[in-house]
Amino acid sequence: MPDWFGKWEETGLIAFEDKNGDGKIQYVANAEKNELTIDRDIMVLANPEIAQLPNWVIALVAAGGLAAALSTAAGLLLVISTSVAHDLIKKQINPDISEKGELLAARISAGIAVVIAGVFGIYPPGFVAQVVAFAFGLAASSFFPVIIMGIFSKRINKEGAIAGMIVGLLFTSCYIIYFKFLFPELNFAENWWFGISPEGIGTLGMILNFLVSGVVSHLTPEPLQEVQEMVENIRYPR
Repeated sequence: MPDWFGKWEETGLIAFEDKNGDGKIQYVANAEKNELTIDRDIMVLANPEIAQLPNWVIALVAAGGLAAALSTAAGLLLVISTSVAHDLIKKQINPDISEKGELLAARISAGIAVVIAGVFGIYPPGFVAQVVAFAFGLAASSFFPVIIMGIFSKRINKEGAIAGMIVGLLFTSCYIIYFKFLFPELNFAENWWFGISPEGIGTLGMILNFLVSGVVSHLTPEPLQEVQEMVENIRYPR
């Protein structure tokens, strides 16, 4: 084994178990005979050392990863805190809340979001690419249809938008939870709906969102005239 193997073996991201006692690493597809376990995160983390690059290159890779994670987390935490404090509490629940109370609510919501993110970081539901796919799938099934129809359709109203978001979000999240958390042993292609994996089910949730939003909007009163005029102005900006 090369030197880097022993160092990264201490992290638990790569492990060797000599099952047959021959002193050699057997890396095969058969799970009973395979003696090497590799976490896919190591492909990024250990690559500079495997390539025998200088230590400062390894430091740059680590710094780049941390910078990307922190910048993304900071932006999302800002969106979460302001959405809860201003859009939900200030606009819907308690319009008379003070600026100090609004700031306190934003801090509390940001703290809760950090704790939830930390738990999923320690116990991730899948490989990092899978987690990103889940996030984009949930966004596609909830926000995307409403944004598109809100711009290009004057008939979509509040009831239709809310119903579509709830149906799309519930369907996608329940599908992911069912296969990734409740019954992971069933997470195979033969058990998926229409052959769609949990990572890609957001597409079907998005379609359901479009359908439910359109149907509910046409069964309920149309938006106010000033709202329709606002949409018209968005289509043809001055």
